Amino acid sequence: MNGPNFSKSELIPVIAQDDATGDVLMLAYMNQEAYAETLRTGRVCYYSRSRQKLWRKGEESGNVQELKSLYYDCDADTLLAKVNQIGGAACHEGYKSCFFRQINPQTGEVTTIGERVFDPKAVYKK
Repeated sequence: MNGPNFSKSELIPVIAQDDATGDVLMLAYMNQEAYAETLRTGRVCYYSRSRQKLWRKGEESGNVQELKSLYYDCDADTLLAKVNQIGGAACHEGYKSCFFRQINPQTGEVTTIGERVFDPKAVYKK
């Protein structure tokens, strides 16, 4: 096998990790077309399950992801994309990482960590 196995599942989860810091930025999905485009362009492309179409990361916000390296797991059904996150934010809510809410395991209390890099209302005009 050479690369992810899309015959097992049409959509494969992709963990995006900041290549420089190691921070986990987000989890999204790729289909075979998004995977091929990512390899061809060096810019990460996902498949949006909600919009049912290719999602070129940063196409609206300008916060694109340059692919630095790409890995697949032992089952060939999950990808790890190490990226250069341009613009400082991977999250559509304006945070560096989509994982900006921390849950206290003892109390269940949720704390927002980090600062917003941009205002989503201004960027997405919604």
